[in-house]
Amino acid sequence: QVQLVESGGGLVQPGGSLRLSCAASGSIFSINAMGWYRQAPGKQRELVAAITSGGSTNYADSVKGRFTISRDNAKNTVYLQMNSLKPEDTAVYYCNADVLFATMTSVDYWGQGTQVTVSS
Repeated sequence: QVQLVESGGGLVQPGGSLRLSCAASGSIFSINAMGWYRQAPGKQRELVAAITSGGSTNYADSVKGRFTISRDNAKNTVYLQMNSLKPEDTAVYYCNADVLFATMTSVDYWGQGTQVTVSS
C-alpha cells in the first residue's frame, strides 16, 4: 500500500507565494515521474508540472516562470514552489506519482488534494 500525503496549501494574497509538499510512503522500490495537477471548480483536472526521476521538468504554459517543481528522491518527496500567485491559480492541487514496486510493476497514485486559494 502506498500513500501520498500533501501539505502546504492555504489562502494567500495575489502576488504571494506558497510551497506544496507531497511525501510518498509504503513499499516503494522507486518512483518514476512525479507531478502536480490542479482542478478548479467546474473545470477539468490539468497538469501543472511534472518531474522525472532524473530531474527533467515539464510545466504548463500558465505557470512557467512562476512555479518550480523539485524532488528529493531519498525522501520520496516532491515539492511545488509557487510564486507570483494569481487568482486564477485557485484550485485543489493534487500530487501524482508513478510508483515502481520490487516486482517491476508500476502503479499510478494520487494524493488527497490540498486547497490553494489566491484572493485579496
